[in-house]
Amino acid sequence: MNRLNSVTKEEAVSIVKSGDRVFIQGAAMTPVVLVEALSHRYKELSDVEIISIHTEGEALYAKEPYSQSFLVNSAFVGKNVRGRVNQENGAYIPIFLSEIHLLFRRNILPLDVAFIQVSPPDTHGYCSLGVSVDVTLPAIETAKIIVAQVNPQVPRTHGDGIIHIRDIDYAVETDRPLFETHYAEPSQIDKEIGSHVASLIEDGATLQMGIGGIPNVVLSNLMNHKDLGIHTEMFSDGILPLVEKGIINGEKKRIKKGKITTCFAVGSSKLYDFIDDNPLVHFKETAYTNDTAIIRQNPKVTAINSAIEIDLTGQICADTIGGYQYSGVGGQMDFIRGASLSEGGKPIFAFPATTTKGISKIVPYLKEGAGVTTTRAHVHYVVTQYGVVNLYGKNLKQRARALISIAHPDHQEALEREAHNRGLL
Repeated sequence: MNRLNSVTKEEAVSIVKSGDRVFIQGAAMTPVVLVEALSHRYKELSDVEIISIHTEGEALYAKEPYSQSFLVNSAFVGKNVRGRVNQENGAYIPIFLSEIHLLFRRNILPLDVAFIQVSPPDTHGYCSLGVSVDVTLPAIETAKIIVAQVNPQVPRTHGDGIIHIRDIDYAVETDRPLFETHYAEPSQIDKEIGSHVASLIEDGATLQMGIGGIPNVVLSNLMNHKDLGIHTEMFSDGILPLVEKGIINGEKKRIKKGKITTCFAVGSSKLYDFIDDNPLVHFKETAYTNDTAIIRQNPKVTAINSAIEIDLTGQICADTIGGYQYSGVGGQMDFIRGASLSEGGKPIFAFPATTTKGISKIVPYLKEGAGVTTTRAHVHYVVTQYGVVNLYGKNLKQRARALISIAHPDHQEALEREAHNRGLL
């Protein structure tokens, strides 16, 4: 086969049968044309299971009336499926991002169909998976049928994210921009936290960070650093000025020296243009990027993560609000552990001391039903706008005192009282 088997979107999704398990590629690469066409078949389908990590777009299959025919079985929870995952016809799989590939490769969750989005084929017949290789690579290796949304606006990325046209069963040709993510100007609190975090980052460090106000502020505070590297599960626009100035050059990395190593990226069209056909950026699957044994080999791995709440002993909840599933375990533990085992590494949790409603994120106890995303034995640095503490090697009483010191002043007295009641003070 030397060319794509192009069909209409209706023909492509017609291959899905009741009872099938369908994988959907995520983040900026979500194949929305296929997702919408499949969702509109809800009257003739039943018990179709949708499995994915974070996706963009409406996710009609998670909304009424479409959801009567689809089960959302998510390995990470984004805004577009959050309501469904916490209701009937929805569920969440607690699993490290580094291990999702095993669900497919070990046939724990065999895939009937994979919906993906790719670039047009090159002269050799290879299409690129663009900026979302993550768990898509093992999905296309194991799915019985592969349906691709082929889009000339998909960046061609270097690394492992390729698929040959002979392995694509049905192709739907489109021409539309990728999903872009733009962030508002950071708040004053974001700036204060970002400054504290940046003070912990050393020259020659290998960085892992997410997206949002705090990571972007952290990156903007690194303009006087040198020889930084990137080994992360994802990145956004915040790295671009540092790459342009040669501050991020990967010279001190031991794994993929000189390369920006990632498994997906989300940002603006400027970011996607930077990534397109750029051998500096190396896309791997999460089984590689999030493998603690690989992460730890880089020097001074500095992992910057967030939390919904932390209790006075150091337990981190980052994926639930009480019993409500808000996001997912993701790769937090993969990188927190990798950083702690790296020579000179620093695992960091950075978050505002309170929610937007003024509720303290440093709490005596996690909420009833809350999940422990990262155990207290794994937590080292904790940062709020009020300062930095390092819990590593500290006993429970010392931890309580340290965490209270970076809580919002309005909540410190109540936290001290609760700590006393727990025997921690």
